[in-house]
Amino acid sequence: MLKKFYIIFIKMKYLSLLLLLCFSLSAEAQNDSIQFPQDYFGVYKGDLNIINSNGTQTIGMEFHLQATDSIGKYKYTIVYIMNGNRQERLYNLITKNASKGEYIVDENNGILLDAKQVENSLYSMFEVQNNLITTTERFYKDAMDFEITFTNTTQKKLSKAEEGEETIDVISYPIGGIQKAHLIKQ
Repeated sequence: MLKKFYIIFIKMKYLSLLLLLCFSLSAEAQNDSIQFPQDYFGVYKGDLNIINSNGTQTIGMEFHLQATDSIGKYKYTIVYIMNGNRQERLYNLITKNASKGEYIVDENNGILLDAKQVENSLYSMFEVQNNLITTTERFYKDAMDFEITFTNTTQKKLSKAEEGEETIDVISYPIGGIQKAHLIKQ
């Protein structure tokens, strides 16, 4: 009797593992069907919250991701709206190597920013005038999240860790500001 129970238990264990594997493969196949950036083309609108040591300021924001006539080149426009005035940043997103998720944000003024696409998100990090800036754009079916964090690299803090006979230097940077927006696809 105990032997039969053990055999049934083993079979159920393998059946559960098989079902879990099938579910995982099915979920992975669904993720593979999403095409970046095409599946996220559109105009997104909402409010941008700018958070720093002075408090929080809210302004209007738009993000446009659209096709162009050129293969591998897309319109990538950020619009800030303050007091009814629109500041448009007319950039392009250029495919460097789609299979590796490598893109370039071309600011159309000589500035080229590397960007990395992983699943539904686009990441970039760059330094300008002693400010280290990280951007994240996370896309969903009908919305997107836009986030920027920045720090002044001159305010770095050094700490050390002892690993046996080796000393490891760690540099941290205090966050100087955050910009966050949840934008709805129009």
